[in-house]
Amino acid sequence: MNSKTLSEALHKLPYPGLNRTLGELKLISEVKVSDSIAHIELLTVSDDSYLNVKAAIEATFSTDFIALNITKKNTAAKDINYGNSSTPNNRAPYARNVIAVTSGKGGVGKSTVSVNLAIALAQKGYKVGILDADVYGPNVPRLTNTDLEKIKWNDDNKIVPSENYGLKIMSVALTTPTSDTPLVWRSSVAVSALIQFLEDVAWGELDFLVIDMPPGTGDIQLTMAQELPITAGVIVTTPQLVASDDVSRAIRMFQDIHVPMAGLVENMSYFIAPDTGHRYDIFGSGGGERLSKRYNIPLLGQIPLDMSIREGSDNGEPPVVLGDTNQKAHYMNIVEAMLKSANFTVGR
Repeated sequence: MNSKTLSEALHKLPYPGLNRTLGELKLISEVKVSDSIAHIELLTVSDDSYLNVKAAIEATFSTDFIALNITKKNTAAKDINYGNSSTPNNRAPYARNVIAVTSGKGGVGKSTVSVNLAIALAQKGYKVGILDADVYGPNVPRLTNTDLEKIKWNDDNKIVPSENYGLKIMSVALTTPTSDTPLVWRSSVAVSALIQFLEDVAWGELDFLVIDMPPGTGDIQLTMAQELPITAGVIVTTPQLVASDDVSRAIRMFQDIHVPMAGLVENMSYFIAPDTGHRYDIFGSGGGERLSKRYNIPLLGQIPLDMSIREGSDNGEPPVVLGDTNQKAHYMNIVEAMLKSANFTVGR
């Protein structure tokens, strides 16, 4: 088997556990056969992916050669000279505006809000990308019905974002071999991956880059504020007192690192019983209003606890696209309020 035939065979080899080949995923960088030794260079992003592909190649071709020399292509070292939140770097010069969506705690619907706000912006005619920066709990692919897609590269060795509902989408979930692969990463590794997603993805020109942040006040939030001129932050909370306590810390963090605040979104704000039409404040009431007054930031809107929103989100059918008129209006009204409250560049 010579270099050409091996290359052709490698390009047809299925990626383990996927209905995609190594060629379709553009994971083969260079192939050379010399003295019955195969030298194969891979373009995998993560170490897990490299080891999986390496094992598959060895299982398929080990009897065809004296030895298999399978390596991972060394990419140019990234500039990790971090900026600071007062004078941040700009690793996304292709984006006119950057919106960071975060929450004080998990489970408040931050990713659902991020996706629907991003789509609502796209429905207004803007070019929008969404970066799933919640590396340990990446939900954006499921919410956008792109969870079965995997990472691929273009001819310029740029990562090609997934696309759906008018969005360009990038998530670490698109890089893992299976949907339940855990990312046991130290924060420095997670930060490096996100910087790669900012710099090495073929985003094109964007009017808005929406970043779905992880909950809390950690390294990723700080790094994003150091590496991007964030136009506005959006905080997602529920009315519950415990959520409000945590959100207070997230608001103070944004203030301390000089991120302008577009406002608050109170999610799961109330429940309307479908049989009686009665309103129930399951998680309490007034949490968003109290935070708005306390920190002098706008309350952009209140989204009810709605089974249809949950069901549509689980199925990758965002309510701002496929919901009823009331569901769509919740997100569209929040976007209108957000555009008025922050200093966005929206000229054509």
